[in-house]
Amino acid sequence: MAGTAAQRIVIENCAIATVDANDTEYASGHVVIADNVIESVGAGAAPANLENVVRRIDGTGHLVTPGLVNTHHHFYQWITRGLAQNSNLFNWLVALYPTWSRIDEQMVYAAAQGSLAMMARGGVTTAMDHHYVFPRGAGDLLGAEIRAAAELGVRFTAARGSMDLGTSDGGLPPDFAVETTEGALLATEEAVDKHHDASFGSMLHIAVAPCSPFSVSTELLREGAKLARRRGVRLHTHGSETVEEEKFCHELFGMGPTDYFESTGWLGEDVWMAHCVHMNDSDIEAFARTSTGVAHCPSSNARLAAGIARVPDMLAAGVPVGLGVDGTASNESGELHTELRNALLINRLGAHKENALNARQALRLGTFGGAQVLGRASEIGSLEAGKLADLVLWKLDGIGHSSIADPVAALVFGAAAPVTLSLINGRPVVEDSRLTTVDEDAIARSTRDEAQRLARIAADAN
Repeated sequence: MAGTAAQRIVIENCAIATVDANDTEYASGHVVIADNVIESVGAGAAPANLENVVRRIDGTGHLVTPGLVNTHHHFYQWITRGLAQNSNLFNWLVALYPTWSRIDEQMVYAAAQGSLAMMARGGVTTAMDHHYVFPRGAGDLLGAEIRAAAELGVRFTAARGSMDLGTSDGGLPPDFAVETTEGALLATEEAVDKHHDASFGSMLHIAVAPCSPFSVSTELLREGAKLARRRGVRLHTHGSETVEEEKFCHELFGMGPTDYFESTGWLGEDVWMAHCVHMNDSDIEAFARTSTGVAHCPSSNARLAAGIARVPDMLAAGVPVGLGVDGTASNESGELHTELRNALLINRLGAHKENALNARQALRLGTFGGAQVLGRASEIGSLEAGKLADLVLWKLDGIGHSSIADPVAALVFGAAAPVTLSLINGRPVVEDSRLTTVDEDAIARSTRDEAQRLARIAADAN
């Protein structure tokens, strides 16, 4: 029996930034989508006589780009925003771990809804979360996040995190909020078995993600790497975020973070690390040599006074780099499209000054760079025939952008652009800056209620 004919969506008369290998752009072009994949991209009008066109969109005054890809986040922090406002990373962690250790499944579900909704409204089509706080008796926290992502319709990488060093072992979180090494490894492998989908167009990947060098044991890092490679999934952790981490690694292990990670099997093309702020030339060379990826989180790094990552040097060396929101307790906006601008501006405060990054490099970080570090560059991250239909139509003809002739510069340098349409797998998730798959107002009420409940529980416990 013949297959069902593909249904097509046509977008025309728009500027297009494909972010392909040649950075191909069209001042006025078209994108044709057939079911959930891109069928054609090019200049001028779409091909004539297309069949089964179910929707035709006039993109005049708009720019089409690949959907944004978030490479580092902590969804649960949505319900602890605005706290420890003037703290560096260590003091911020000390202040917040007693509260975070009281989260439960209902709280995490609401926080994931809020985090995902805010990102999707701002053009994110592939989200990632690094969840590593698992208090005893809290319920299915990873499952709560996966459920929220499925309901919203966002492509998702769930990094199953872990910590096995509580306060009694010199760590920061309370003992009841960490796992045993064996328990963490078993739960992580169970998550891979239950949820990971490696097929083309998958909506859900699982990654192995012990939290950081100062919250997990060497055994958990080493065995976690073995587990990930045995099961064919990616590895994620925090790395080289602060000078204190550098000092910690030298004092405890006799080497810096990058050398320590390499000694435990944590460098490779299947690995990406968050932050990587304090990297010397040797560290950058090691990441480039092994194709280890980086999730650059400029707003969070500034919020916590961590420093300026050497992104221009990483890119010049060939290190894969994407953008991350980081947890919304250290980036209260939770929006990735603002990170395009912040990555460009903050990196210009570094050694390379005005030559650090340009608008197109910033856009690449937020799209194809993110797809690279998540291991999905063959599917998403650029607008090319055969890739998945994850794309964003940005409105640039309003007052915020009307006098900027270059549409990519308008998107990156200008005010946050409204999203007229965001497609994921060819399905509309945002229309005219509103989510189509969930009730935004209900999510706002739910996240407020859960934040208040968590604050009460934490206050009673402390």
